[in-house]
Amino acid sequence: MGVMYYDDYQVGDAFETTGRTITDHDLVQFAALTGDWNRVHTDEEFCKGTEYGTRIAHGLFGLALMEGMKYRLGHGDGSAVASLGWSVTFAKPIFIGDTLHVRWNITKMRETSKPGRGIIWEQVELVNQKGEVVTEAEHSLLLYKRPA
Repeated sequence: MGVMYYDDYQVGDAFETTGRTITDHDLVQFAALTGDWNRVHTDEEFCKGTEYGTRIAHGLFGLALMEGMKYRLGHGDGSAVASLGWSVTFAKPIFIGDTLHVRWNITKMRETSKPGRGIIWEQVELVNQKGEVVTEAEHSLLLYKRPA
């Protein structure tokens, strides 16, 4: 689809990404990057005694993945100024082997007091191969308007 500026969006616009399968390597790399070596993410033997019976991905990994998968569509390539905030719910666990995709829609928009910019609000969902929403969020994003 390519770059989208503030003026290219309308409330109600909906988008969806392709899928991505989560691997053991993903969990280990995220733990190494963040320093979060919590046993529910990294210790299979410990996890056999937990509610899920196996390791689960970090919630923040899911959030980061949501943004990365959205970015692959190229919408904000050069038009995004800043992410202004996230309100996130980690609804279900993410397991190694899950294939996830992102769907989102524009829920609100407003221009800013600074010329050439506007803010959009997105309702974003990370969805597994069973159609279950594993992470849901509201995201506000500051964008440039389309250059004249």
